[in-house]
Amino acid sequence: MDAVQVQDLGRMEYAKALSLQRTTHDRLVAGRDRGEPMQLLLVEHDPPVITVSRRPGAERHVLAGDAELSALGVQRVETDRGGDVTWHGPGQLVAYPILDLQRLDLRIHGYMRFLEQSVLDTLRRFGLQGRRDEAATGVWVGERGPERKIAAMGVRVSRWATLHGLALNVDPDLRMFGLIVPCGLVDRPVTSLRQELGDAAPDMTGVKRVLTEVLLDAVSRRLHETGR
Repeated sequence: MDAVQVQDLGRMEYAKALSLQRTTHDRLVAGRDRGEPMQLLLVEHDPPVITVSRRPGAERHVLAGDAELSALGVQRVETDRGGDVTWHGPGQLVAYPILDLQRLDLRIHGYMRFLEQSVLDTLRRFGLQGRRDEAATGVWVGERGPERKIAAMGVRVSRWATLHGLALNVDPDLRMFGLIVPCGLVDRPVTSLRQELGDAAPDMTGVKRVLTEVLLDAVSRRLHETGR
C-alpha cells in the first residue's frame, strides 16, 4: 500500500473539506499501529472564503465588512490552524497533507520547513526562483521589485498528525487579497504563478501534478532516512 494516498477534491466548500480533513486525520491516528496510509488532499475552495485563526487580533485583519463579503460571495469562517488571516478561492491550489510526524521524524518547525521546501522545489520546476523569509512563514518571490508572497502556510498538529497545510497561488483573482491583511503582514504584496510568469505560467492541472510529485518524493525520502 502507498505510504501516501492522494485525493483530488476538485472544487469544494471549505467546511466540507475541513470535515474531510478531520475524518482523515482521525483515521490515520487510529490506524497508526497497523500502517494506515497518510493522505494528501488537493482542493480549490469554492465558494471563496476568508479564514481567520484564533490568534489574538487576527479578526482585525479582515478589512471588508459582512455586507461587502456577502455581495462578493465570500464566506468568512474561523479556523483552528496556526497563522493569521488568509483567502482561499478558485485559482489557488490548497494542499492538505495529513501526515504522521512520528513516522517522518519531524517536529513542527521542521515540518514547516518541509512544506516550504516542497513549494520552492515546485516553483523551480516551472523556472521560478522562490525564497524563504526568516521572519515570515511561507514562500516569496522577488527578483523584480519588492518581495511578493506566492504561497501561504498554516498548520495544526494533533496527536503528532497534521491538518491544514499550504496554499499556492496559481491564477486566483489577486484583488481578493485586498479584502484582508494577508497573514497579518502589512505592505507585503501577494502574487501568483500567472502574475510572475505570464503566458508561460502552468495551469492548475500542471501545478497539481508537480506539487504532488514533489511532496510524495519528499515524504518517501524522509521515510527512507528514518527507516520507517
